[in-house]
Amino acid sequence: MNVMIFTSSPNIDGLTAACGNAAKTGAEESGAHVVMVNLNRQQIGHCQACGNGWGTCRNEHKCQVQDDFQDLYASMANINAFIMVTPVYFGEMSESAKNFSDRLRRCEAFKKDKTFLEGKPILAVAAAGGSGNGLTSCLTSMERLFTHVRAEKFDLIGITQKNKGYKLDAIHEAGKEMVAVLIRKG
Repeated sequence: MNVMIFTSSPNIDGLTAACGNAAKTGAEESGAHVVMVNLNRQQIGHCQACGNGWGTCRNEHKCQVQDDFQDLYASMANINAFIMVTPVYFGEMSESAKNFSDRLRRCEAFKKDKTFLEGKPILAVAAAGGSGNGLTSCLTSMERLFTHVRAEKFDLIGITQKNKGYKLDAIHEAGKEMVAVLIRKG
């Protein structure tokens, strides 16, 4: 059982990192092999909207912008479940998460064959470190992405500095249960 966890904060000791670590521990406790990806350490630029808005992404399901996206995207083919953790910036995902998700959506959404995420469970976590504002709009944006790529939404969790005492436990348990459900399904 392979789980890929995406985190997307430049702060490697902050709330987003704590959420990723909680999910990792939970998934590993259920027997998963976990691959951690910090999107801030990847060189993934924004979508260029090539070819009048659609380049090779629409028909060939490949992005023609050459950077770290290609290898990361290809590595997703053999993953059984995904966890995406982002800080909330202005009510949205972080810029590194948006760059990645915009390009992922374009490569996956129009596949006639099964997508890399189709039917696979995904756990979304939005971490608002300051006021806690923007959690709902960020999770809504993430949910829309997962709908476009035909992923199975396992859970959407919002966390703040105020509720992290019990929400980190919830993220741990969600990672653990997501893997346990997959194992039970066989």
